[in-house]
Amino acid sequence: MEVTYHKDTPDIVRNAQGLQLFTENTNNGKKVQILIEELKEAYGTECHIRLVDLEAEEQKKDWFRVLNPGGKIPTLIDDTFGAPVSVIESTAILVHLQEHHDKDNLFGFTTPAERSQMSQWLFFWHNAASVHGHGRFFIASPDAPPAARDRFSDHIRRIYTVLETHLSGKHSGTPREYLAGKGAGRYSIADIGAWAHLKAHKSLGISDEEMKSKFSSLAAWIDKISARPAVQKGIDGNKYDSSLNVGALVAAEK
Repeated sequence: MEVTYHKDTPDIVRNAQGLQLFTENTNNGKKVQILIEELKEAYGTECHIRLVDLEAEEQKKDWFRVLNPGGKIPTLIDDTFGAPVSVIESTAILVHLQEHHDKDNLFGFTTPAERSQMSQWLFFWHNAASVHGHGRFFIASPDAPPAARDRFSDHIRRIYTVLETHLSGKHSGTPREYLAGKGAGRYSIADIGAWAHLKAHKSLGISDEEMKSKFSSLAAWIDKISARPAVQKGIDGNKYDSSLNVGALVAAEK
């Protein structure tokens, strides 16, 4: 979307050039933060990090809703190829950054078949993420109806089973290291889009022991991606948590 700044837009935002990421260290925020760190490591890509106080509902204020009508993070501003545009929805931001800032397709693909496969798994997790999020609420809440808790618990395990089947090569006969790409696959935004959520499996009542016994290929995939330096930088609270990095907070002009 073309950016039109509000009268309350912070000057630091209005006057900046280049990429600006409005985020907080949530699972949806982390996936874009990780790609930003991967791009920085690969190409030296710079991005202004704007942390948003979600508890103060800064994201619901008019100046922010001009950038993202839904009032959610993450949100990206990009003016690197003309007039500034805002990009909303974490999966769409991943696609935008990969298409426009990953010139060597290190985190994407060039063949139609592989790009299609990457898109399929991006959309798979984009749909599954809402189940993951609602499931966390119902499974953790002592007041949740048992039927709702059981339904979400079963649904989440069905999602994990799909990923386990794909990675293990149970039906294809070819075990995979990553979600998309020929053969064993190659690391891409399809993996980045799902990892932060799946890394938090214990918050959904799935222990490390259950992961290793029932979802061993998925567990190995989580560990492989966790070992990437840019991934660890992308979830670093000292940079991306507003309670620890108050200097990066943005708020409406007074």
